[in-house]
Amino acid sequence: MKSFRKHSATVNAGSMADIAFLLLIFFLVTTTISADKGLLRQLPSDCPDIEKCIKDIDERNLLRIALNHKQEIYIEDKVVKLENVKDIVQAFVDNNSMSNCDYCKGEKLSISSNHPREAVISLSHDALTKYQLFISVQDEITKAYYDLRARYIEHKFNKTPSEITDEEFEAVKKAYPFVVSEVMVKRD
Repeated sequence: MKSFRKHSATVNAGSMADIAFLLLIFFLVTTTISADKGLLRQLPSDCPDIEKCIKDIDERNLLRIALNHKQEIYIEDKVVKLENVKDIVQAFVDNNSMSNCDYCKGEKLSISSNHPREAVISLSHDALTKYQLFISVQDEITKAYYDLRARYIEHKFNKTPSEITDEEFEAVKKAYPFVVSEVMVKRD
């Protein structure tokens, strides 16, 4: 008589690799990968003749905004709140002290910019400034220019910003050029 041995049942693992591969493909195909977030800024084009690109800026056409390590915002050596940055930038850019801007509605102060085309915003920050504050200040500057441009579009073209053509937008950018100079951070 032959003795029967009990064999343990085995699982065929040959198809396990196929199943794992199919699951991997499924999750790769169905998973959405979020796009990188960042600032929508276009770097200036390269200047072939550097002498034509460098010009002296009159002190009155330069608005200095500085962010320090204590998360304070200084505009022309005065501490201001984030909520006031937009209004200060608008008043500076739209000042029209030379009275040669027919679309400007500024107060014509002798200490602010001559014309929107000559206004430059200088933004500097400390190495320990929080990223959130830096972005918030940039947002306020952008809002100021957006409001000025929207007012110009309404006055000049009798349209909303979403209704203008590309040619009209180029005219708007020439009327209110977005000139922000970001000063390099000095690290110790």
